[in-house]
Amino acid sequence: MIKVTPDPPETENVSPYESFDSKKLHDSAPRALDHYLTPPVGNPRACVDRPEQIFVVAPDINTQTLLINAYETFSSSSILALDLSDDLEGKHRNLALAIQQLMELGLMLIDKALDREYSVKL
Repeated sequence: MIKVTPDPPETENVSPYESFDSKKLHDSAPRALDHYLTPPVGNPRACVDRPEQIFVVAPDINTQTLLINAYETFSSSSILALDLSDDLEGKHRNLALAIQQLMELGLMLIDKALDREYSVKL
């Protein structure tokens, strides 16, 4: 039996580097992808999907100050939720008390972080 086609069939070379223009295009593809997909170096959190920030935490504040301010914010919010629960009844009161309890748990976490990082040695 005679085969009409060679084994394997002959095909054209379709290498992306076959011509100079195709090599140039192939080399520019990673640069184009990096340009559009790599986040900007100056502000890594900047994103097109994020709305403009109105309030910003100063970048040079130390961790202890951040933790203390977070503790005071949680503490104030916890007291507000507790006071609010006094004026509510039923399901809404339970919801306010649950929120207050979650804030108390946040206070405990911040308190433990402060104790670990900035404990006072007696």
